[in-house]
Amino acid sequence: MISVENLHKRFDSLEVLHGINLTIEKGKTAVIIGPSGSGKTTLLRCLNLLEIPNEGKISLGDKSIVLTNNSKLASAEVTSFRQQTGMVFQNYNLFPHLTAVENVMEGQIVVLKRSKAEAKTKALHLLEKVGLLERAEMYPHQLSGGQQQRVGIARAMAMDPAVLLFDEPTSALDPELVGEVLKVIKDLAEEGMTMVVVTHEMQFARDVADQVIFMDQGKIIEKGSPEEIFNNTNNPRMSQFLNKVIAR
Repeated sequence: MISVENLHKRFDSLEVLHGINLTIEKGKTAVIIGPSGSGKTTLLRCLNLLEIPNEGKISLGDKSIVLTNNSKLASAEVTSFRQQTGMVFQNYNLFPHLTAVENVMEGQIVVLKRSKAEAKTKALHLLEKVGLLERAEMYPHQLSGGQQQRVGIARAMAMDPAVLLFDEPTSALDPELVGEVLKVIKDLAEEGMTMVVVTHEMQFARDVADQVIFMDQGKIIEKGSPEEIFNNTNNPRMSQFLNKVIAR
């Protein structure tokens, strides 16, 4: 389970997150939507401490981080907490000099201290899972954007995280490649992987989310099931956002 209590994040004098409270149950998929600049990605990055909140509490499984008045965290504490999460970025972030299988192996060897043989076995299994076993020995420049993103998902899964975090995983893709990445995420949701996904793909949110979270101006404005958010909202800001997105 993920729990966030009274989370604040400031960049100098600009407060980006205003007291976020959120609970995501184990095995569920939460999708965060909202306009650009609403704090979606900052919240996601706070969940794995890529951004350190100024104050608040984050609980992930049996680990909790509490910050008050810009308190500092020890690097070992950050690393231990972060290892529970797998992050999939917008722009793949693969190592260009490593093959697909080597990209999926790298973190296992360096962070988890697995042997190369064990790491490769795991990597090949995960590449097969995302439909890329036959491209295991290819380098990133030999792969399409969708294929690179699927390698990124396999790499995140290789670390055996308690939760997967996706930061707009299809935003850098050509439209015809979006579906192959969303299918992998949908398959993971059906398998009961705990996930938090920031996305602009409204149909994906309808199809996959157990919980939809709408953010605006650093606050959670509304949260609920896809049915409640997309079909039965009484919130005027939510309705305004959806009307603009649908009009596009």
